[in-house]
Amino acid sequence: MGREAFLARVKQAAEQGRAYRIEHQILPTDVGYVGVTGDLCAKLAQEIDAVGGIATIVESREQAREVLAGYLVEAAAKSALCWNHTVLDHLNISDFLLNRDVICVDYQSLIDSDQHQRRLVQLACDIGITSVDVAIAETGTLLMCHRPTQERVASLLPPMHVAIVEQSQIVPDLLDAFQILHERGGQNLPSNITLITGPSKTGDIELQLTTGVHGPGKWRVIIIR
Repeated sequence: MGREAFLARVKQAAEQGRAYRIEHQILPTDVGYVGVTGDLCAKLAQEIDAVGGIATIVESREQAREVLAGYLVEAAAKSALCWNHTVLDHLNISDFLLNRDVICVDYQSLIDSDQHQRRLVQLACDIGITSVDVAIAETGTLLMCHRPTQERVASLLPPMHVAIVEQSQIVPDLLDAFQILHERGGQNLPSNITLITGPSKTGDIELQLTTGVHGPGKWRVIIIR
């Protein structure tokens, strides 16, 4: 492609991109809270579906286990990279995986491995299973504070990421999530906090969207009322 043709395509792509610019508006002083109201579980699920994920609302932990079992089959999972988290403890995730011949890979199972071996095991996992710190209903976003037993790689390395969210973890909007972090105090926050909205996506200069390049291509969220 010649220089002029290349620049023409850049110009065309830039013009197309300007069609999606965000226009900032100053809200009147009498406008109050504008976050999500009503059924936060339903709103969270709706937004997750809208950004390319698949959300399933269940009424019990037993139903959550049934849905998760289906995702293990979909992922043809031989091993799962898991968080240590109270929500997963409620599901008895270790025995759940063991009964389905899926190896549970977590912090404790890798603590005696060197860094190279640990990374090889993590890279070989077929599915990542986590919970969240906060789920934001307005945008379908999962906020995760990463710690030694709740590593970032669980939501990044495997081709499928499944997050299990309880209703008590859902907040209406991002400001509510920030308020929770503020209440915990800066000294109690980890060095890495991730906001996940949809499966991994990237777009090139021609506005061609590709899924699953820099992370999981399949993003599933199980919401327990």
